[in-house]
Amino acid sequence: MNSLKNRDLIGIADLSKDEIRAVLAQAAEFEQRLASGEVLRLCDGRILATVFYEPSTRTRLSFESAMHRLGGRVISVAEARTSSSAAKGETIEDSARMLAGYADVIVQRHPVVGSARALADAADVPVINAGDGAGEHPTQALLDLYTIEREKGALDGLTVAMVGDLKNGRTVHSLSRALAHWRVELDLVAPPELAMPAALVAELRARGVVVRETSNMDEALQRADVAYITRIQQERFITPDEYLKYKGVYIITADVVRRARAGVSILHPLPRVDEIAVDVDDLPNAAYFRQARNGVYVRMALLAMVLGAI
Repeated sequence: MNSLKNRDLIGIADLSKDEIRAVLAQAAEFEQRLASGEVLRLCDGRILATVFYEPSTRTRLSFESAMHRLGGRVISVAEARTSSSAAKGETIEDSARMLAGYADVIVQRHPVVGSARALADAADVPVINAGDGAGEHPTQALLDLYTIEREKGALDGLTVAMVGDLKNGRTVHSLSRALAHWRVELDLVAPPELAMPAALVAELRARGVVVRETSNMDEALQRADVAYITRIQQERFITPDEYLKYKGVYIITADVVRRARAGVSILHPLPRVDEIAVDVDDLPNAAYFRQARNGVYVRMALLAMVLGAI
């Protein structure tokens, strides 16, 4: 039974473990069906609206690709802050009511934490959060889980090192909450000023996750089955000087990977700046481009389920 029909997805906690497993299983089915050359028409006649107030390549295009591969259609505002009525002062609530008249499902990225919830509360069609500032990015967490399981064979029993800007990194906020459904250990690697929010660390520990906080990347990578690398997010800093203090603090090179635990899988939500050197790209450990491709299958599954097409 599809329990996600007509549901919003604002944070990863909106999904139970069973619902996450259902999305991942459906994504695997869609991957197989596309590989066989099947043309899908499950969302024929349905329209997706993508509204992005912040830049995006992978998330926006993979959602749009997913909808097209399901036989649906897409309307899009790629630079909503400047090219939509938001530039004239339109509220999120008014935008929601308008978009709900044009589309069957809305995907929004916005720089303000809580903006996706505000949109969902005002819209009478499903809303999917594609990132709300430093808050959450639940669909990225789903494709990360899908990728980790494909790369490692299972989710239970893994040690995952999360490296970089954990304070502002919405991807690690969502992924760490998602991983807490499984038996995992987390090494949180960041400068003290960019550490994972204390409330989230407490939440993870209360859910039984073994959490270690450190600034020593090499030490953490000696234990890691998966290294989830994030960029230092320039757009979240008030001044350029503050950003430059941390730029390049952690850089993954081929030599770093060779010194790490054998077989460690390197993931990154992308885009990268300088935190993964190009000499890593050809290593079998480098999973980040496979990870990006997996976003299409996972978002196909989520759209089809939310729209009640399966």
